[in-house]
Amino acid sequence: MDIDLIFKIAAIGIIVAVLNQLLVRSGREEQALMVTLAGLVIVMMVMVQQISDLFALTKSLFNL
Repeated sequence: MDIDLIFKIAAIGIIVAVLNQLLVRSGREEQALMVTLAGLVIVMMVMVQQISDLFALTKSLFNL
């Protein structure tokens, strides 16, 4: 596992958390929820790409 991936996910989490707090404190709870969901979708897309690479590596390793 690449350490850059962990840093990328952590950076997305920090940015989403800060934006969420700013929006909640300004009374925009709906936008805060949308920012949180968008951050979750972005992280899930990154993870799906990594899982796809893992399956491709496993497939090539066992010549399937």
